[in-house]
Amino acid sequence: MLRLKKIPLHTKIFIGLILGVVVGLVFGEKATIIEPVGTIFLRLITMIVVPLVLVSLMLGTASLGDIRKLGRIGIKTIVYFTLTTMVAISIGLVLANIVKPGTGLNEEVKAELYKSYESRAQVGIERMEEKPSLKDILIDIVPTNPVKALIEGNMLQVIFLGLLFGLILTLIKKEKAEFLIQFFDGVNDVIIQVVHIAMKLAPYGVLALIAAVIGQYGVNILVTLLKYSLVVVGGLVLYTFTMNSLTVGFLGRMNPLRFYKAVKEAMIIAFSTSSSNAALPVSLECVEHLGVSREYASFVIPLGATINMDGTALYQGVAAVFIAQIYGIPLGITDQITIVLMATLASVGAAGVPAAGIITLAMVLKQIGIPLEGIALILGVDRFLDMCRTTTNIIGDMACSVVIMASEEKGKTKLK
Repeated sequence: MLRLKKIPLHTKIFIGLILGVVVGLVFGEKATIIEPVGTIFLRLITMIVVPLVLVSLMLGTASLGDIRKLGRIGIKTIVYFTLTTMVAISIGLVLANIVKPGTGLNEEVKAELYKSYESRAQVGIERMEEKPSLKDILIDIVPTNPVKALIEGNMLQVIFLGLLFGLILTLIKKEKAEFLIQFFDGVNDVIIQVVHIAMKLAPYGVLALIAAVIGQYGVNILVTLLKYSLVVVGGLVLYTFTMNSLTVGFLGRMNPLRFYKAVKEAMIIAFSTSSSNAALPVSLECVEHLGVSREYASFVIPLGATINMDGTALYQGVAAVFIAQIYGIPLGITDQITIVLMATLASVGAAGVPAAGIITLAMVLKQIGIPLEGIALILGVDRFLDMCRTTTNIIGDMACSVVIMASEEKGKTKLK
């Protein structure tokens, strides 16, 4: 008989996911009783995100050893994320305009959706109103209190601190820098061990989280909004396995099949938690197994978890067109270009936590004059779609690290 410990971790996690679906369907809302198990797992992973981002960025930046190289990699990374996000949302818009998921929705179903999710939609709208302008976001990147930034988990400020301190390590005396680098390298090893311990709980955490979601929302709402859901999921699958395969294969000079095989654990964690931050530690481990050195992975992956939301952008494109079609509001080419630009800008600094896409969607809808109350129409399936788009987001982060390393190591050893 095959012992459980011999089963690969990703297989255990997948089994936990399937069992979670079964438990949720069988026990319904009673399945939420085991949700604390999943919450503990999620908190354990989330607990180490801030120190991991800070330390890994410091070490990654310091290991580059050259300010010009750091600037070059930073520009490449931001350009890559911006272009792929625009491609993703364009795919979403094209599919939504072709399939027209917002046409033909039963008026009774529409009224029921409004009634059920209006209060939750209002929360998203209010949080959108509180969101600062782009100018304020840029100013806020520089913290007035570094300790406060770490305590509150302000990821843009944490990234700034990691980059700044890593940069400083390249400017001070070598012997002092080496001592600090060795110290933080040890801290990084401690953090990674915490990740390993947390991942032993992953199958049970995933089971509990999925069971709670299925038990609470069921599959009826998914069936009701099946057409819309299929367009979003279809767009995510199309984008994920074409765009990322092309960039990894041609720009990253790596076999896409090898890439997807190596990153499956991170994909499952992202899907089950709906959190780019929760998947971040696992993503770093996965790309290092692919041969992506820490100096690149530690820079690109944490940055991507904060500013790369290609899956979320695609979802926003489909959702905006879907809601506009339900209200009978025609969207011209100017409106759709606005959606592309707004969704791309809104994704910068979006929190890597569940349901952050709802807040940025509200920003997009407001910009093009679509009633924000329409968000209530899609909240019933948002949790499931959030799981899917988060998976796309973290795959994009890992693909970027492969591409960046290949571009920097051009002419050297080829990744296979």
